[in-house]
Amino acid sequence: MRDWAKARRERTRHLIELGGLVQKAGLVDLTDDDRATMLGAFLDIAGQLQARDDTASTDLKTRWRRAGLHAFDADRDHD
Repeated sequence: MRDWAKARRERTRHLIELGGLVQKAGLVDLTDDDRATMLGAFLDIAGQLQARDDTASTDLKTRWRRAGLHAFDADRDHD
């Protein structure tokens, strides 16, 4: 397989996985699949991370990571 095809396939898989996270978080249903609303929310998150100092940004990411890991664990236990 050519390098560009492999890279494209990896990128596509990555984007599909990110879309799965959006679905898993319930954002599709909560926003009635309004992509402008979801993009606005993502831009707000990015703004929060950019506007904060490094410590606050790290704390925020740590809190979000813990919540995400907890959700993954709960989903795994549910299955």
